[in-house]
Amino acid sequence: MRARRDRAGRPSEVVEIDDAPDPSASEAGRSVRLNKLLAEYGIASRRGADELIASGKVTVDGEPSTELGRKVDPSRQRVEIDGFVLRPKSARRRYYVLNKPAGVVCTNDAGETRPRAVDLVTDPRKGRIYTVGRLDEASLGLILLTNDGEFANRIMHPRYGVRKTYLVKVRGEIDDAALGKVREGVHLSEGKTGGARILVERRGRDHSLLTVTIHEGMNRELRRTFAKVGYKVLELRRTRIGPLTDRGLKTGRWRELEESEVAALLSGSDAPPPPRRGRAQRRPYASGGVKARRGRRPG
Repeated sequence: MRARRDRAGRPSEVVEIDDAPDPSASEAGRSVRLNKLLAEYGIASRRGADELIASGKVTVDGEPSTELGRKVDPSRQRVEIDGFVLRPKSARRRYYVLNKPAGVVCTNDAGETRPRAVDLVTDPRKGRIYTVGRLDEASLGLILLTNDGEFANRIMHPRYGVRKTYLVKVRGEIDDAALGKVREGVHLSEGKTGGARILVERRGRDHSLLTVTIHEGMNRELRRTFAKVGYKVLELRRTRIGPLTDRGLKTGRWRELEESEVAALLSGSDAPPPPRRGRAQRRPYASGGVKARRGRRPG
């Protein structure tokens, strides 16, 4: 659970970590790397945790801990970040997939006035969950939510190659040269994109419809990538994450993942897991945007 901060970025209150995965349940009496512990609470990726540690924001038993690679016993030692004590209680790890409508934002900010993705998951057992990565407010489609920080970091990291597929509508009749640049990768402020697999569904004078698959997730990557080659994205819907597709999950609905689906995501496999049990949960929500096609999909 992330510490709450005010608008200036200062800690605003003490927060008890009462709904995060409990590393002490599996690591009782054993040492674990401090950066791994922070990642398990979803505070930061391991690299981000190293930066927090190096900056002196993490203390162990009341003393600043700036040593990278340090191990702690979470069942016996007091770990704090910016003065916030991590007081874990046992909680089951939860994994959900939501078909996000347009107009919904991917944030846990309690002061947010717009609809939040985390609030559309109405499971009373969910505890504190957060989105795995983001879809911008105008975009639709699949988004994962969890309370498992290690799972979230693994799914988001391009090293593990979890592919994500989108139906993208761009303005105008896109030409082959522009498609070639997107396939090869373009330079954005964070660096060069990893390229994309593109299937042209339709090309017309007013707009073109494309199925695009990527394995990384820079901020607003596809919108910025197509803008870089001269085409504005009009609508964008994520239709697939690894082996998970939006088939049977209407916009605004969510469901809990099966263990086999979590395992398939962690393995990086795009092969569909065994058939699921149960049905998607209903969550009425007015939405619009790109209608998901049921045609070919890149593998």
